[in-house]
Amino acid sequence: MSAPSKLALSSTIPILNSPHTMPRLGFGIYRSDPSVCVASCLTALRTGYRHIDSAQFYRNESEMSEAVRQAGIPRSEVFLTTKILSAGGSVEKSYQKCLDSVKAIDPNDNGYVDLFLIHSPNSGAKNRKEMWQALERMVEEGKARNIGVSNFGIGHIEEMKEYAKIWPPRVNQIELHPWNQQREIVEYCNEHKIIIQAYCPLVRNMKAHDETLVSISKKHDKTTGQVLIRYCLQKGWVPLPKSDTPSRIEANADVYGLELDEEDMKALDGLDQGAKGAIVQAVTNS
Repeated sequence: MSAPSKLALSSTIPILNSPHTMPRLGFGIYRSDPSVCVASCLTALRTGYRHIDSAQFYRNESEMSEAVRQAGIPRSEVFLTTKILSAGGSVEKSYQKCLDSVKAIDPNDNGYVDLFLIHSPNSGAKNRKEMWQALERMVEEGKARNIGVSNFGIGHIEEMKEYAKIWPPRVNQIELHPWNQQREIVEYCNEHKIIIQAYCPLVRNMKAHDETLVSISKKHDKTTGQVLIRYCLQKGWVPLPKSDTPSRIEANADVYGLELDEEDMKALDGLDQGAKGAIVQAVTNS
């Protein structure tokens, strides 16, 4: 991985056992309304983002696709992610659900997604297995280049060894920010070379007045959001900031003239509240 000072908007991270790489900064479109999602994705792409994170649950996969088409950027230059939340009832039915996503995102005959995740472990072991086996078939058929998980704890990932042909999952996307650092699962993922993606890196602006954060942002003459994104990058995580405000979309990518020093990082590390700090979901480790 590059040293923090060498990071750029074009920086990528290698994916385990894959010839492909992932852009180090992603653009999140969690529940971005279809009426604004295309415009937001276009702003992001024109700003220089090359990584967009969608999901079946967000109901905006086709809008993400339309933005890439309108931007005129070759498909091979953009990293597109989606997720399956609920199993179909059989591996075949889950596979068909995943195939529907690929058709929405990349409708060409040889269409694919760069990353397909199981959105949550909450539906139980049987459904986790079914969805993973469906995703493995997607890889076998060239419809997904990489597969992974989201919100999975250590026990969920270990359990996969019983049936997975592809293990470890290439990615675990979890909630991460200074108030919810999830150190146990982060350490586990690092040990197994599982890329850690950080959703809610901006804490939905709920901590914009935190004294420590504000102090660091003033010190560097940056926004609190820029400090939080830079924090994730320097931790080695792949942050997925979400916004539908053009100026914020642009600002969230303007984090490469900033380098947090050891004192800044230590101060932000000191804000951890454990699972209590989560605003969506801390993983369950077992």
